[in-house]
This record gives sequence, structure tokens and C-alpha cells, in this order.
Amino acid sequence: MSALTASSDGFLLHGEPFRIVSGAMHYFRIHPDQWADRLRKARLMGLNTVETYVPWNAHQPDPDGPLVLDGFLDLPRYLSLARDEGLHVLLRPGPFICAEWDDGGLPSWLIADSDIRLRSSDPRFTGAFDRYLDLLLPPLLPYLAAAGGPVIAVQVENEYGAYGDDTAYMKHLEQAFRARGVEELLFTCDQANPEHLAAGTLPGVLATATFGSRVDQNLAELRRHRPEGPLMCAEFWIGWFDHWGGPHHVRDAADTAADLDRLLSAGASVNIYMFHGGTNFGFTNGANHKHAYAPTVTSYDYDAVLTECGDPGPKYHAFREVISRHLPVPEEPAPAPSPKLPPVTVELTRRASLLRHAKALAEPVRTEHPATMNDLGLQTGYALYRTTVATAGDGLLRFAGGVGDRAQVFVDGAPVGVLERERHDETLPVRVPHPGATLEVLVENMGGVNYGPRIGAPKGLLGPVSFDTTPLLDWDCHPLPLDDLSTVPFTPADTPLAAEPAFHHGTFDVDTPADTFLALPGWTKGQAWVNGFHLGRYWNRGPQHTLYVPAPALRPGANELVLLELHGTAAARALLTDTPDLGPENTW
Repeated sequence: MSALTASSDGFLLHGEPFRIVSGAMHYFRIHPDQWADRLRKARLMGLNTVETYVPWNAHQPDPDGPLVLDGFLDLPRYLSLARDEGLHVLLRPGPFICAEWDDGGLPSWLIADSDIRLRSSDPRFTGAFDRYLDLLLPPLLPYLAAAGGPVIAVQVENEYGAYGDDTAYMKHLEQAFRARGVEELLFTCDQANPEHLAAGTLPGVLATATFGSRVDQNLAELRRHRPEGPLMCAEFWIGWFDHWGGPHHVRDAADTAADLDRLLSAGASVNIYMFHGGTNFGFTNGANHKHAYAPTVTSYDYDAVLTECGDPGPKYHAFREVISRHLPVPEEPAPAPSPKLPPVTVELTRRASLLRHAKALAEPVRTEHPATMNDLGLQTGYALYRTTVATAGDGLLRFAGGVGDRAQVFVDGAPVGVLERERHDETLPVRVPHPGATLEVLVENMGGVNYGPRIGAPKGLLGPVSFDTTPLLDWDCHPLPLDDLSTVPFTPADTPLAAEPAFHHGTFDVDTPADTFLALPGWTKGQAWVNGFHLGRYWNRGPQHTLYVPAPALRPGANELVLLELHGTAAARALLTDTPDLGPENTW
């Protein structure tokens, strides 16, 4: 029997009135060694619950392989730590999560089949999710409230009313959870407008709304949809995410706290989105595509209650004071900021060309026409395509269907241009210096679309390539996931390097590991790793100009920094600073 139930006007927990005051905090965006610290800070602010999505694509990257439940994905450990801190948990396992996460959490092996109707009662989609639940739920059942665990409610899908109206699909999901032992309260989550609530909710399943302002208006809309039952804002948006080339979004703490007070004064429950945003480490960021493709930055700071590095921001103290008007708040003092590493300069003294050493990272696949990343089985990262051009002279390279998502083009190793999905580029004028010149195209997956009908859009070169009217055939396609750099053949950087993609390596010493931020003045675009830990993507386009380096990624003594710089640089050093730079702010 569920520990949490819905009464005519609120929640009951073990039969007693209960108000959910929750904060969103995604375990997969936080270093596992920092989970306990972040959960403690949630409790100290006055939260009684935390919420997290569960990313299907991360937990099941291979449909035939085992479920991944370790490291950043050790969800049972995260739930155990929440229980130890005295916090309840709202679990949001999808199948779709959005979350500004790569492909909205849907596995690349599933969305590669364009015939499957995603997020629908198509049995190929529901069958795949059922098989995933068969693996996911057994290790989680001990952490559900019915077994004495912290999970008091489970979400069915996510903002489905903004996507579709397949009621049979939603009913299938409801029954899929129930049939596998989930006794807890189920809920749906939709934007607070009549159409979305009508399409995305189910009879007998708690309906909740998402919004960041106009509290009275949005709660009234939810009440019109459900005349009885608890009122809950399941995503109270207190900040926003950023795209490359845009501003860093922030929201005034006093304004946000006033809206939180309005929510609680109305008797509603709330989940603050985000309490702690964290980081899109590695290649995990998503993207939007409405009129143009817009990838999300590496930081998921979100102007959240806790900053990206877990320090209490202005909203922490403002929200704590608001919550104290409605519920008891721990008497312990608010937490202090974490220590930061003293500034360090890192000299990058070794390097290796990516184009010249691609075979050391991945054996090529020979195809007549370029294969998409999906066809290469490449979930994230880069693909390098190589062929020859038989005729010399000035002409136009034509990329049928464009690129996904950003392509750098080289002729005999010299850069000749860039094509971008966001600009809808499909052609590039080039000069071929001689018959048989080598054409290379390095394509970067900048993140899978996480919202709307373009989820699953293919990556890589998306069709045949021609030089003027002559098709270019016989391609070597190198899939480059960059998940293992141990074979990169670094050599001393004692000669000038052309403006081509290259790995750069340096070392630095640390006395006591602490949080720090990687700044890269003079560098253009690429990826960064510290001690093999993939920090994520950097780009001088901004707004983000530093990458968060969590203290657990460092070690006492010697540490390694590796950069993949895509455009070449005259810089030979990087900086570790004690202050983040997320770019010029845009207050909303």
C-alpha cells in the first residue's frame, strides 16, 4: 500500500497530513562523491523531498547489455543516501524525461529506427520500455515507500500533453508500473493549460502542473482540470538553461521567493526546479530545435538554489526564510561555500593531431556513401569521414541533407570551412589543388534534441556528398566516441602545429583537492578531460567561459589535463581559477 495518498484537498503520508516541499536534483549530473553533501544542503534549507529524473539512455546504452547501475548511475546508492538524510524522493523514470538531456533520455539504439513511433502505443516502443522496466525496477523496489524506502511517488511519462494524446499509451505506462510492483502514488506532469492537461493526464492518476510564475492563474487552471485533490507544481521553474551563443539566464531571488510564498500560501505542494542543477558532463547535453537547432551548454547551473559547484546561492537563503513560514526548518546553520583550489596555470607541452592519428582511436568503416553516426552505432562524440576528390579546381561541395550537427572540412589537411545544422548549411565552396586530393570531414554531435518532434534527428553526414555534379564515393568513416584516450600518441609540442584538430596534454600539481574552474583564454572549441574525467564541451562562442572541475576529479600530487582543440590555438596553457564565468546575465 502506498505510504503517500491523495485526499480531497491535500496529501496524507502514513495517514497524516503532508505537504511536499521538494527540490529537483539529478544524480547523473552530480559527482557521486558529492551526493551526500548536496542532499544535506537540501534538508538544511527545509526541503522534505528531492526529485530526480531517470535517464533511460544512460542506464541502458545497449539493448542487449546489462543495466548500468554504478558510478554516476548508482541510483540505489543515491536513494539510500536520501533516506539516510531523512528525505523522501519523487522518481521520474520517463520513458521520456526532456531535462535538457541528450535525446530527452531516449536511447540512441531505439530512436535510430525511424519507423518506430516514439512516445506512443506502438508496441515496438512500449515493448522496449517494458523490457527496460523489467531490468530497472527490481533493484529499485526495496527503495520504494511500500518497502520502507524513500520513494513516495512515481511519475508517468513527462509533459506528455505537449507532445501527443495517445491515451492508450499513457494507460499502458500506468499498468506497466503497477504490474511490476510499484504501489506508490503515480502522477503526471504537464504545463498548466487546458489542452496539455487534457491530453497528458489520466483518471485516477494525480495531475500536477509546471510553471514558474503567475501562480494564482496556473493553480486555478489546474483546479479547473481537477476540481478535487492536491494542488502541486511539479516543476516550479526558478531559473533556466542556456544555449551556446545566447545569454546566461538568471532570475531575481526576491521575485522567485515571493512566488514560492504564493504557492505555499495557497496550500499547494511544490518541487523546485532546480534545487541543484549540476553539470552536463561529457557528451550528455541536449538541444532544442524549433526554428533552428540550438545546443545546450555544458553547465546546468540553471541559476538554481545551489550553484553548479554546490554552493548556496542567493535563492538558498531567500527560500529557507519562505519555507520557515510554512514548515519547520532545521535549526542548524545554513551551509558555507565549499573551499576552492588556489589558481593554477597548466602548461600543455604535448600534443597529437586528430586527423593524422584517427586510426589509433577507431578503425574506419568503408562505405560507398557516408554513413550517419546512427548507422555507425555511434551514440555520442565525433565521426571523421575521409575520401578523395578525382578532379581539381574550384567547385562546390554539396552535402545532401546537411550535417548533424557541425562539420569541419579539410582538403589535404588544410581547413576550408565549417557547416552547421543551426544555419541549415548544405554547400561549401572549395578549391581542390590536384586530382586525388584528400577530403576529410569531422562532424561533431552537439547534443540530441530533447523536446518536441525532432527527437532522434540523425547525426553525422546525412546523405551523399558531391563535388559540383560528381558524387564522392568510397568513404572511410571513423566513429570517435572518445571514451578512451589511452591510445592517443602524444609527443612533445616543440614544433608549430597547423590550425587542425589536435589533442593537447599537460600536468599540474595539487596539494589538497578542491573545486575549481577551467578557463581557456585563447582556445576556441573542443573537449576537456581531467585525469580521464570528461568535463564536457568548451566553446568561445559563450556564454559559458569556464568548465566546472569537481574536487573528486582531482587527486593529491600530479594531475593530467587533456584538451581536444578543434580549430588550433596559439595558446599553450590553461588556467584553473576559483571563480566561475557563465557569461553575461539575462534576467527574466
